[in-house]
Amino acid sequence: MSTSSLDFFTKHEFLIRRLHSLTGLIPVGAYMTVHLLVNASVLGGAAAFQGNVNNIHALGPLLPLVEWLFIFLPIIFHAVIGVWIIKTGKSNTSHYRYVNNWRYTLQRVTGMIAIVFIFFHVFHMHGWIHTEWWLSRIEPWGMAAFRPYNAASTLSAALAGYFWPPFYVIGIVSSVFHFANGIWTMGITWGVWTSPRAQRNATYLCTAGGALLLLVGLSALYGGMTLDNEEAKVIEDSMMKARLEARELEPAPHKTTDGHSIKGADENEASENSSSTEARGEAAEDNSVKPVSTTVDPSHVDN
Repeated sequence: MSTSSLDFFTKHEFLIRRLHSLTGLIPVGAYMTVHLLVNASVLGGAAAFQGNVNNIHALGPLLPLVEWLFIFLPIIFHAVIGVWIIKTGKSNTSHYRYVNNWRYTLQRVTGMIAIVFIFFHVFHMHGWIHTEWWLSRIEPWGMAAFRPYNAASTLSAALAGYFWPPFYVIGIVSSVFHFANGIWTMGITWGVWTSPRAQRNATYLCTAGGALLLLVGLSALYGGMTLDNEEAKVIEDSMMKARLEARELEPAPHKTTDGHSIKGADENEASENSSSTEARGEAAEDNSVKPVSTTVDPSHVDN
């Protein structure tokens, strides 16, 4: 950062730190909790998970706006301020080896891991930018692997191999610890718990909540890894076809595994009518009555 930028942060440190802690809880932490819960629904099968993803994408054209306004921009703000706090803060674990000091250090370490994890997680599943030029270049590398209309099957396929499972384990553990411990720190920053007893009770509460959220996150990962993606795709395609015919979805080739959507009700009906008309025409031509000759052979005429 430049000197002027550092001066700005220093001058408004009180407000910036409180905005930083607030965005860590809402919307970043709240979104992570909902995101892990939705992903954990894959344990209920492909249909359950696909149904939840469909509800999210029902926002249609508003979805990118919601993503950037309430998810990506707050995450970027929280990450930038977090890096500034790390650069200006000093750990004293080498002098005073107390639990809170180690938590201070782990909060910053897991924060840096979470930044890297979130960046590559979004890149891996969504690709960041949804343009044909960009996607055509990163998809061959296994990026932008998630397809909303084939949610469970593409999630399962994306988690295949030896690299991604441990990557997600480390990322989920770091993100959950950073969130749970961040709530404890936020309570002190905002004066919610200041006495030793209140801080001790908050420690129990944040530890229990963090453990539960970690269980949800790792369960979601396990569910995605162990899912039969071929069977899931059959279920997803049938759900997509039904919703297209009911006009609950708009055809979107980039949201499907095969790069094309199943025909809508009108297209199917027109295609079936056309085929039926052609078939009737061919049948009529084959079964048409040939004209009977009226010419009489004179040799057969009685005199």
